[in-house]
Amino acid sequence: MVELIVSEKPSQAQKIAEALADAKPKKIVENKVSYYELTHNGKKILVGCAVGHLFNLREKNKKGWTYPVFDTEWAPSYELNKSSDFTKKYIEVLSTLAKSSNEFVVACDYDLEGSLIGYNVLRFIANKKDGKRMKFSTLTKEELQESYENAAKHLDFPLIESGEARHLIDWITGINLSRALTLSIKNATKSFKILSSGRVQGPALKVLAQRELEIQKFKPKPYWELEALGDINSLHKNGKFWEEKEVKKIYEKIKDEKSAIIKQIAKKTQLQSPPNPFDLTSLQLEAYRIFKINPKDSLAIAQSLYTKAYISYPRTSSNQFPANINLKSILQKLEKQKKYSKLIQELLSKNRLKPNNGKKTDPAHPPISPTGVEPKKLSDKENKIYDLIVRRTLATLAEPAKRESISVELDIKKEPFIATGIRTIEPGWHKFYGRYATFEEKIIPDIKGGGIVKIKKITLLSKETQPPKRYTPASIIKDLEQKNLGTKATRASIIDALYQRNYVTGQSIQVTNLGLKTVQTLEKYCPEILDEEMTRKLEQDMENIREKKETKENVLEKAEKHLAKILKHFKENELKIGKALSEANIETLEQESRIGQCPECKTGMLHIKRGKFGLFIACDRYEEGCKATFSIPSNALIKTTEKICKECSYPEILVIRRGKRPQSVCLNLDCKTKAVPKNLLEEKRKCPKCGSQLVIRKSLYGSFFSCPGYPKCRHIESIQKNNGNKKNIEIPK
Repeated sequence: MVELIVSEKPSQAQKIAEALADAKPKKIVENKVSYYELTHNGKKILVGCAVGHLFNLREKNKKGWTYPVFDTEWAPSYELNKSSDFTKKYIEVLSTLAKSSNEFVVACDYDLEGSLIGYNVLRFIANKKDGKRMKFSTLTKEELQESYENAAKHLDFPLIESGEARHLIDWITGINLSRALTLSIKNATKSFKILSSGRVQGPALKVLAQRELEIQKFKPKPYWELEALGDINSLHKNGKFWEEKEVKKIYEKIKDEKSAIIKQIAKKTQLQSPPNPFDLTSLQLEAYRIFKINPKDSLAIAQSLYTKAYISYPRTSSNQFPANINLKSILQKLEKQKKYSKLIQELLSKNRLKPNNGKKTDPAHPPISPTGVEPKKLSDKENKIYDLIVRRTLATLAEPAKRESISVELDIKKEPFIATGIRTIEPGWHKFYGRYATFEEKIIPDIKGGGIVKIKKITLLSKETQPPKRYTPASIIKDLEQKNLGTKATRASIIDALYQRNYVTGQSIQVTNLGLKTVQTLEKYCPEILDEEMTRKLEQDMENIREKKETKENVLEKAEKHLAKILKHFKENELKIGKALSEANIETLEQESRIGQCPECKTGMLHIKRGKFGLFIACDRYEEGCKATFSIPSNALIKTTEKICKECSYPEILVIRRGKRPQSVCLNLDCKTKAVPKNLLEEKRKCPKCGSQLVIRKSLYGSFFSCPGYPKCRHIESIQKNNGNKKNIEIPK
């Protein structure tokens, strides 16, 4: 008997093989694809792997680029997209392993995606309808062994059918709506612009657009505050004054006063509960708050830590540690890591380890926590996310923090002022969460009622009400979760798609003109595409499949009927929609290409243009005689900053290069910010490679020493303005 275990990724296959092998497993490599041979209690086992989805959906009996499309079929991923060519060799290896096996175990991630990936391998490669199912939340040796010994005898078909229904509905919704939007522009204007929408993407864009319109329509309202600065800083008890005459009258009365009487002191002590364990959304929110790591990236980092067996499965909705998790064992393993040892010893000294569980549950996985396995080599971001997860877990097990708030009422010439303070009396869980527990500490000095405090200055502050805050990539994910739009695993990629399609821009998310017009146009002609309620209903239907309350066939039938109705309505208004979206696209491109006022002719505007040799920046008054042009890097994305250089008054642009921090630079190559120190101008420096005398050249990023033998000799050196030190840098393109 030979058993084939199918994992979701190569790293997981290795972990499973090492955990189950009686002796060291044999690693075999075919066409750069690894699999493992081993024996477990005398039984021969093969461990192979997928690389995510080896099969995806495509249109069946394709009749051209049109809509509606409902006839679909599963096909190998490499047949659908050139970027998936690498999956072919994995299918070939799994096919070979399946032919020599007569028992099958799916050991992919225990969720909708993992269950569907494993099922597709069995039915399309092994030609099997069922198999055993391993269920685990960490890739530790102990849990993998337990998962194998207690594997379910059958696949998790409700989970599989729910996953397949989601794939089918998302695919037919996405392809039909995207084709409809794109063809509307083509048929209305004969121009071509790829637009996209989807079951969740449309409602998500509407949520962002509504906030954008609130900001645009917002009209600030003036108000005033009275502030007294001195031994204690305080504000007038009224807070905001909406009438200028009223506040000025009070100000004139008290402006020269140098002391205040302490009328009343009120203190209040509160216990601040520890945080709940991390589910995926709360991890993404904290990673963005603390490190400014985008949700999509924090998920990828957490997934990497999981596959290395350092943390539990990250795609979880639970913030409750179940009773069967041995938290003491996890802490005992973590104790070996020096930077956590003292904190853990303090926790282990408690009689009972009781986490501060939240209210959310997940039937498949517990909250995110460390496994206790000590990490070896971690990248900077991996180390940050790992430390955050460890400290969050420790904090959930710690005591509440004790905080004291104080309110002091002052009398300044019969006018009431209030000073407030807050401080931590006992840190409790703050100590365990470390630098991530950021709370205001505003200390009020020791004072007694009836006493006098000095006042240095009384100020009349003129302010305005502020518009609603823009969403961030993290806060919109939280909002989508509260609205039950999308899933924990897909929300980040949905927001990323909005960026890719130029519907939104910036970390403080601003909806572009194209995004706003898309929402406004669809609301006018086909509002069903943006309907949140229908999206929520489908989410519930797919959850009902998982809970065996509904069938996949019924849910698909309802979804197709609803989509057909939407597409019919869309078709009736196609030309009107296409014309409006085309105009919005042109306006958006015009806005994005605008850099700022031309610093040479003072009347034209600088725009990003495309020429024979690529992109460049030029004045739009070229035909009137302005020759202002600026070269820009070919290996970067250029965006306007709407800022002017303080040194030379030329516009600054934002240069975004892959893998590097965005850099704001002045367009002017002769700007003082790029000047070379005199001592370096006079320095004679030779090329260490060919011996030629280096010359100073200029680029958008500043000046640098370069070999005159370029491009044969590519040696260049950066210029450090402070001390003239040199270091090799890459050639600016």
